[in-house]
Amino acid sequence: MKRLLLTSFQTWLPHQVSNASDDLLAMVVGRYLPGIEWVLLRQLPVETREASETVLAAIETYHPDGIICCGMAESRSQLTVESNGRKGQQRLYTSVNLAQLIAPLSLTHISHDAGNFVCEGVYFEVLRYLQEKELKMPCLFVHVPILTAQNQVQVFSDFQQILGLVHLSP
Repeated sequence: MKRLLLTSFQTWLPHQVSNASDDLLAMVVGRYLPGIEWVLLRQLPVETREASETVLAAIETYHPDGIICCGMAESRSQLTVESNGRKGQQRLYTSVNLAQLIAPLSLTHISHDAGNFVCEGVYFEVLRYLQEKELKMPCLFVHVPILTAQNQVQVFSDFQQILGLVHLSP
């Protein structure tokens, strides 16, 4: 059985009723995908240092086989998988073949800009940690659009496929 670490964030603006990344993880909870054990870090604080430390501690504790960090992107209309995390001029890239990952998906695209906010900061710190510790595991950051009646089924379907494909990664 492979263990996947999944993360989401709290809301950060007064008008936000919920965070779409956490809403998506809530849909995953209780769903059985053969061969996958979930480690869920839901509603991380929207603060890079604290959220990063929580994720890194979970990696140390649970030794996952893969990591998918999720954040909300209110201005996007589809799921996006981030190619890299950036801190200043330094960029670290995921080892996941994103073109191959999204090829069978209908509502998911690749992004090369994780947004200069807590999402990018956490992604960078996790990628740096994996690199420093020489841990060979797939790590992704997925930005989730606001979930609506029109997109929810397809977003969830694509996300389930991402989970399955990451779980099959070496």
